[in-house]
Amino acid sequence: MTAHPPVFLTHNDIAIALRRRAGAEPGIVWLGGYRSDMLGSKAEWLDQWAEANGHAFLRHDYSGHGESGGAFRDGTISLWLEQSLAVFKKFSAGPQILIGSSMGGWIALRMIEELQKAGEHGRIAGLVLIAPAPDFTCELVEPQLTLDQRRQLAERGYMEEPSEYAPEPYIYTKALLDDGRANQVLKGVIRTGCPVHILQGMEDKDVPYTHALRLVDHLPVDDVTITLVRDGDHRLSRPQDLELLTRTVASMVDRSKSRTPIL
Repeated sequence: MTAHPPVFLTHNDIAIALRRRAGAEPGIVWLGGYRSDMLGSKAEWLDQWAEANGHAFLRHDYSGHGESGGAFRDGTISLWLEQSLAVFKKFSAGPQILIGSSMGGWIALRMIEELQKAGEHGRIAGLVLIAPAPDFTCELVEPQLTLDQRRQLAERGYMEEPSEYAPEPYIYTKALLDDGRANQVLKGVIRTGCPVHILQGMEDKDVPYTHALRLVDHLPVDDVTITLVRDGDHRLSRPQDLELLTRTVASMVDRSKSRTPIL
C-alpha cells in the first residue's frame, strides 16, 4: 500500500508532517513512539481499518521524526506534546480516541491533562495504549545509565545507546531527560475521564509489563482494561497483535457511542 503524500502544519517554524482521513466520529488519533514514524506497521494497519470502517484517522510525525522538519536532538516531551496538541486542535473535530504507542502513550496522557485544563476534556472518547511508556526517561532510562553515559551527558549534553530497531544508536539528550521530569504523570491519581485499554507484551524488553501494571495503579477512577500478551514483545506488530489492536479499537468505538463522560 502506498501512502498518500502528507500535509504539513508549520508550528513555531517547524514543518510537522501529518496525514488525515475523513470519516465518522469518533475519530482515531495515532501517537507514535520514540524515533518511530507515522508509516510504521501499526499506524498503517489502523489507517486501512479506518478506511474500511469509514472512520476519521489522524496521524503525524513529531519534529525530528519521519517526514517532519526539525532536529531530533532538539526534541523534548514538552515540544512533541505541543506539536501533538497543535495537530489535534487544527485537524480533528468532535470526539476522538487517542491511540498511543510506547512514548505516544505518555504524550496521550499529557494531552488529556492539557485538554482538561482548557475545558476540552469531552473531546476524548477513549484511550488505547500500546506498551505505554509514561515517564520513561526518569523511570526506565535514567536508572540504567552507566557512569560513562552520565559522563557523556555532562560533557556533551547527550548520550548514545545501541538500538535493536535501527543500525544507528538511540540518542538521549540532557534536555530530554530534564524535561521528562517536568512532565511526569506517575506521581498521583490520573483522571482521563474516558475508558482506557492497555495492550502490553509480557516479553517486552524495553518497557516491562510491570510498568503497565504500575500505570493501572495510577488510574483508580477510570474504566481500565489491560490485556497482557504472554509472548508479545515491545512492538506488538505481528499479525495476531495487529488483529488484537483493531478488535480493541473497534470495541472502544462501540463503547464511546453510548458512554457518559466520567468527568
